Amino acid sequence: MQSAWLVPLAMLLGLILGVGATLLLVAAMRSGSRAVEAVAEDVPDGMDGVLGALESAGLVLDPSNSVAKASAGAVALGLVNGRSLTQPLLAQLADEARTSDAPLMRQLTLPRGPFGTAGLPVTVRATRLGTRYILLLVDDRSESIRLEEVRRDFVANISHELKTPIGAISLLSEALDSAADEPAVVRRFANRLAAESSRLSHITAEIIELSRLQATDALHAPELVDVGHVVASAIDQNTVAAAAANIELVRGGKKHAQVYGDEALLIVAVHNVIANAIQYSSAGSRVGVGVRVDDGLVEIAVTDQGIGIADDERERVFERFYRVDPARSRNTGGTGLGLSIVKHVVQNHGGEVRLWSQPGHGSTFTLRLPEASDYRAATLGLEKK
Repeated sequence: MQSAWLVPLAMLLGLILGVGATLLLVAAMRSGSRAVEAVAEDVPDGMDGVLGALESAGLVLDPSNSVAKASAGAVALGLVNGRSLTQPLLAQLADEARTSDAPLMRQLTLPRGPFGTAGLPVTVRATRLGTRYILLLVDDRSESIRLEEVRRDFVANISHELKTPIGAISLLSEALDSAADEPAVVRRFANRLAAESSRLSHITAEIIELSRLQATDALHAPELVDVGHVVASAIDQNTVAAAAANIELVRGGKKHAQVYGDEALLIVAVHNVIANAIQYSSAGSRVGVGVRVDDGLVEIAVTDQGIGIADDERERVFERFYRVDPARSRNTGGTGLGLSIVKHVVQNHGGEVRLWSQPGHGSTFTLRLPEASDYRAATLGLEKK
């Protein structure tokens, strides 16, 4: 039935080519039609559904390495153009799989495009599918590689950060021993020793806090929290540091907003943002802390008139141990973990942190948290008071 249209076409051509050629043409076209039907029958039923359900990008290749089936993920990665593979390395692996008795797996780096040298790291598994087809499953490894780099950087950074105070404590201890008969020298070294010990303790405490915040159950007992009290406590903790740096702390905005969460953690987050603003501000400038409620969100904004942050550094300021100005941060005892802790605290409360900054004109960090409501209380299994 599917080839019924071929006969009239062949008869028309037969008027030109002759009866013999017509018969040959009909036979060839019917044979070709049956071949197409046979190819379609070789692809297992439901393969589209299987490819769609897989997390991996999936491809089914015919004997000529044309794409018979492709998942949306394969298209998104740019592995397919129509029925053609865009990556010769995948075609080579498919050819290997045809002669292999077992599935193959390779770690490959595929070109991302015709220009530049950037590559896409992938894991590819290839196996025979029936007698004619090859199934390729492609997994993008970019994120796992990025996380591994972050882990390596973290280990390297933490080793460096801990080595400095530990080395200083060791040297100061030796100096104290050799200066036992000089009280003035002993007092000076003792003060330095206390400062380095305090720095080491601070780094350790922040690492422990950050590890706890990254746990999935960081908010095990959320409660109704008064944002005004959180802001007042955080400002109070930074009053001495602001006065020492000749920086004015100014509070404004709404004072009675409420959220659900952990009050102590929220105080730590707001404290860290204010401390960061003081650290990167010049003497005689102002740091403002304001609260507003907008469309179910409580926004705590901390604005400074400091050095600002360049465009390419705005995402990185939330990374562990990253510093915009390493020299200034180390001189003030900063660990580079403060904003990372802020990010995790806010995320664990179902919110986000936004950053506006302009080099030379200051920055604004805005902590956005869901306002306490009956719906929010229900999702947390609480009752709004």
